[in-house]
Amino acid sequence: MSVSPVEKIFTFLNETASVIQDARGVTYLEALAETGESWFLNEASDSLEPLVQKRLDKQYHEHPLENFKRDDLRKGFQLAVLKGMKEHIQPNHQMTPDSIAMVIGYLLDKFTGNQKQMTILDPALGTGNLVLSIMNQLDGKVAESHGVEIDEVLIRLSYAGANLTQQPLHLYTQDSLEPLFIDPADAVVSDLPVGYYPNDLRAADYELQAPEGHSYAHHLFIEQSIQHVKNGGYLFFLVPNGIFESPLSSQLHDYLKKVVHIQGLIKLPSSLFKNEQSAKSILILQKQGEEIKPPKQVLLAEMPKLSNGVAVQNMMGKIQQWMIENK
Repeated sequence: MSVSPVEKIFTFLNETASVIQDARGVTYLEALAETGESWFLNEASDSLEPLVQKRLDKQYHEHPLENFKRDDLRKGFQLAVLKGMKEHIQPNHQMTPDSIAMVIGYLLDKFTGNQKQMTILDPALGTGNLVLSIMNQLDGKVAESHGVEIDEVLIRLSYAGANLTQQPLHLYTQDSLEPLFIDPADAVVSDLPVGYYPNDLRAADYELQAPEGHSYAHHLFIEQSIQHVKNGGYLFFLVPNGIFESPLSSQLHDYLKKVVHIQGLIKLPSSLFKNEQSAKSILILQKQGEEIKPPKQVLLAEMPKLSNGVAVQNMMGKIQQWMIENK
């Protein structure tokens, strides 16, 4: 039975990461980040035992990176990351599924149709899968991207993933809600962290600070993102389905009306999520600016199951029709 390139890449990364994990006594994800980096450099770290180093070097040399396609590398690496996450689950160690990344990439492409090249920002980068998937999908349209992530293991995985797929991704290891020294991007894409933000002192700098108690992190991320996108730029957020039904939703709605035009809200199929509570939608915003008009009608849609090709094609057709009528 023939083995697909993605399986080959996963097996290779899994084997070399396991060797490093045993040699260093670190977690699988830390070892995976190291083997991703070493594969890109085509040599193992010289801080490993000479025998281990020699064994790994042989494997890197037998699997030249140029033998594999960019998106196969991303998918193989993603499978290894998912394996590591199952062993080492933390609430912030989640990955945006490929199917959702594909839908966001499609929407980004359609909404920015006349732009030949653009920069994107993801203030909640995680493993970088959402950004790298979109960059591969839009093949050269995204000239560069910026990603902010506080977790050092996740930022190392993003770094390895960007190198393996040869994508220009600038990384910032910090709390995304602290000041960001990044030029405004053409667009923002982000799978927002949902929950409460513990730093009340920092939250006080935001209009969307809660009147009492901790503020919602996802609300603050939306405000921070709007501040870091150009006038007329688009923002694509993965948000909880009930974002406009939560206790602080009227505050969020008032703020959005002031600074952006709500372009659309697309509910994703519940089959993509563990349960109804964790189901999400894609919220599409456009930052206000001179000559930027709101849509005649907000795009409200419900995505069919992504396995139903005909229904998905129909939905894409409806979205394109909406764009013709609302531009």
